[in-house]
Amino acid sequence: MTDPMQKIRPDISIQACGYSRVFEIISNKWAGLVFYALEDGSLRYGEIRRRIEGISQKMLTQTLRHLERDGLVRREVIPSIPPVVDYCLTPLGETLIAPMRELKQWTMSNYSRVEQAREEYDRLGGQE
Repeated sequence: MTDPMQKIRPDISIQACGYSRVFEIISNKWAGLVFYALEDGSLRYGEIRRRIEGISQKMLTQTLRHLERDGLVRREVIPSIPPVVDYCLTPLGETLIAPMRELKQWTMSNYSRVEQAREEYDRLGGQE
């Protein structure tokens, strides 16, 4: 007898899925906070770090580099002594602000329901 699962071919690919690709960019918890910090304009590295509670220097540097590599953040070195480094969202990065705000609004409207679902799931021992 033929296994029916063998006949079904996957139609969702992690490499091609738009959801997966956007989460690849923004799913790092620090990336969202950096976006939020830069939403209103450019900031210096130290200003970003002061605004984001709990972020280490290493994590901020890594996050900014990833966002810069993805073309979402621009790093500008202003020649002075000592050098000043400003960060801002690129035009491409700014296009993510509206969807990020919508996700934030969804979270504000629905997160309590997610927490309730988690509590119920845990109360039942992960099974119904």
